Amino acid sequence: MTARTTRALLMLAAFFTSLVLVFAVVMMVVGRDRGTATTQAAAVGGPFRLIDQDGKPLSDQDLKGRPFLVFFGFINCPDICPTTLFEMSEVLRRLGPDADRVRGLFVTIDPERDTPAKLKDYLSSFDPHLVGVTGDPNAIAAAAKAYRVYTKKVPLEGGNYTMDHTTIVYLMDKEGRFVAPFSLKRRPEESAADLRRYL
Repeated sequence: MTARTTRALLMLAAFFTSLVLVFAVVMMVVGRDRGTATTQAAAVGGPFRLIDQDGKPLSDQDLKGRPFLVFFGFINCPDICPTTLFEMSEVLRRLGPDADRVRGLFVTIDPERDTPAKLKDYLSSFDPHLVGVTGDPNAIAAAAKAYRVYTKKVPLEGGNYTMDHTTIVYLMDKEGRFVAPFSLKRRPEESAADLRRYL
């Protein structure tokens, strides 16, 4: 077999692989629209039992009845987390009185450092509708897995560390079902109007 033939076969294989991947994505979207079992396979979210910033238990059941936004991050995050929480706060403020009918959840991925007391102090700089939650490492890992959140502890010099993580804000409906990633890359008024549709 010549090098040219080998190259052609490899290109053909790559083409068919791409077709299969595109088909799989299309079927996932179509399945979600039709409410088929494909949705269950691609489900985001699920049961969790964590501890809020006041040291009280908080589970997914406690959030039912109101749509809610979920963001996974950590207090020592230098830029993405505080920026995202600020943007979420701006959206909640634009909701006015309707903000009482929504919840915003900040789930720490760094339970080793982010205690309830530290979360409470940290979130005092943001909208009061944002609730911080932590828990033991297994509970946090289970919640991250349920929401398909990637997390990784990254060592730094001097024995310190930072966290690498997914930066998606998840919009969940009143039943705790995943709706879509919630875009904050628009005017807060537009985001608030979008969120208001799920009240």
